[in-house]
Amino acid sequence: MDSKELNYALPKNQLQEMQMAFENGDFIQAAENIKKSIIGINDIPLNIAVTGESGSGKSTFINVIRGLGDEDEGSAKTGVVETTVVATPYSHPHHRNVKYWDLPGIGTTRFEPNKYLDLVKLTQFDFFLIIASERFRDCHIQLARAINSMGKKFYFVRSKIDADLSAFRRQRKSNYNEEQILREIRNNCIKGLHDGGIMCPRVFLLSCLELEKYDFYLMQKTFENELPGHKRHVFLLSLPNIYFQALESKRDALRNQIWKHALASAGKASIPIPGFSADNDIDLLVNTMKEYKEAFGLDEISLNCLAKTFDKDIHDLRSVIKHKLVLKEITHDLVVNLLKRRELTAAALMVTDYAAGTVPLLGSMAAGVVAFGTAYWLLYSFLKDIAEDAGRVLSRALENTI
Repeated sequence: MDSKELNYALPKNQLQEMQMAFENGDFIQAAENIKKSIIGINDIPLNIAVTGESGSGKSTFINVIRGLGDEDEGSAKTGVVETTVVATPYSHPHHRNVKYWDLPGIGTTRFEPNKYLDLVKLTQFDFFLIIASERFRDCHIQLARAINSMGKKFYFVRSKIDADLSAFRRQRKSNYNEEQILREIRNNCIKGLHDGGIMCPRVFLLSCLELEKYDFYLMQKTFENELPGHKRHVFLLSLPNIYFQALESKRDALRNQIWKHALASAGKASIPIPGFSADNDIDLLVNTMKEYKEAFGLDEISLNCLAKTFDKDIHDLRSVIKHKLVLKEITHDLVVNLLKRRELTAAALMVTDYAAGTVPLLGSMAAGVVAFGTAYWLLYSFLKDIAEDAGRVLSRALENTI
């Protein structure tokens, strides 16, 4: 490990955040405050409303973005006719505070647009996704206006793009140009919405069968940029691990939080296991490492789901995981043994020396600073390894897919 890697592992902005955490208290108080904030972020609710006409693919979208198939347990009911008669919440399998709400179809005889908003309790949602599988109609525009009048954000999703491209491929056999066709579809959607009075509409082209293609990453970045910071974090962790940009976003989001978990775990530290003596401190690290496995889809349940999604053998996916620790069950005893490793202690001292240059109070707490550095390097190394392995697993899952 050299100074370049240290600067990457613990960049200046994180050191500055750490320094601010110490401004209103000593080491123990700062660690306790950080621990409370970590617990709190896992409880932050994110409610995303998904609406559209019957058959537009909203239920399938809700399943896919939660990493589920239409037939998996807990999936939203799908069908060619309207299957949703009340606003129905579907929680993320690993992040129960993230809910996608399948709203009743608009434009049907049962639900008139002018009564729709009262029915679904508009104000409870953070933002809306309005999904259409063809052109956007008057009912979409009326709903968008009402959402806008209440100060809520909304985005338009043009779904089933794969089916559109397939049709164009048959129609334009000699001059098929996918990029041009996508541009035509997008411009047509924007014009229709603009003609209906929606200025500067946000339109994303998606296929639930090929979520890694088209505008899903653009949509993700838009939400990421426009959500408040605390909700941005839980949104990123809930993303499906079926495209590489999601893995990168998760890695960066989790890396920015490592110092908080390391500091919180070191708050009651004393010397014996490089600074660790209380079970609660070890348990915090255990839970954080388990969270990493789930976030990157390398726990057993998520691997099975990925294998099913891409019709792969789970043993084949598991075979490309290079780091043995990623395959192991994360337990209290395992983490204790990792913390005792001599090479980890050596790396921890380099981390603490580096951090103490910006955060002087950290360097004044001998036991705490060793515990902090040890926890930091353990989490940093594990996150780095698991992100790399998640990329390998996804590459293998995508092999020979069209």
